[in-house]
Amino acid sequence: MDRFPVWERIGTIHLDEMDAIKLMNRIDSKYVTDEAQLERVLEAAAARGYRALETEGEKISPYNSMYYDTDGLKMFTDHATRRLVRQKVRTRVYVNSGDTFLEIKRKNNHGRTKKKRCSVAPELFSDFRTDPDACAYLAAHSAFTAAQLKPRMETRFRRITLVNAAKTERLTLDTSLEFVNHDTGRTCSMGPMVIIELKQDGRAASEMKHILLDLRIKPLRVSKYCIGTTLTNPAARSNRFKLKVIKIEKIIKQKLI
Repeated sequence: MDRFPVWERIGTIHLDEMDAIKLMNRIDSKYVTDEAQLERVLEAAAARGYRALETEGEKISPYNSMYYDTDGLKMFTDHATRRLVRQKVRTRVYVNSGDTFLEIKRKNNHGRTKKKRCSVAPELFSDFRTDPDACAYLAAHSAFTAAQLKPRMETRFRRITLVNAAKTERLTLDTSLEFVNHDTGRTCSMGPMVIIELKQDGRAASEMKHILLDLRIKPLRVSKYCIGTTLTNPAARSNRFKLKVIKIEKIIKQKLI
């Protein structure tokens, strides 16, 4: 996975250039494919001038996220019942650098995602609730308080980030995805699954959409938190997501449940 021949032909972008394309208020489009298609996506992206984010000398970076929810799994249920206005709360660590954040993602009824985040100490990744400043930040930017939440689901994955030449869109390609459920103790690996997420401000045309269409990679709305919960918590209300798991199984040609 780390030695794609395309790396010799794809340009590089560094973190200090990424400020112009944070896209914290954006429209997200998600796709699911497998590792066999991943190199074709990268080849097409290189040919059209996309560049890959490089950190610590690597273009594939490990990420860990911890998702928080209420005792009744309200955030999971809001998504499962198609509530248009909803939130997710997580901590995320960029493993190579150790940078760690508390992040609040809010989706509005127009399909736009807004993300707020604050830096926290790396030791708070597994549970930020002991930090008064982080708790205050959560209360100021979400509908939840720290007392309502517990760490529920850890996700581990490796990410490639691509940026187009015009810096109007950002593309993430997540591989080697694993789930660890902190309620049930169950774990699950997604095998060759690749989640592609296209993040745009919504005003510019996307070459990547044409690339994915040409490769017959179809949109599929997936939430790591919700799919992971479905696969590792049998008590969660998840009929809708079970149907998505079946679709994913067909794409990656591997049984998950």
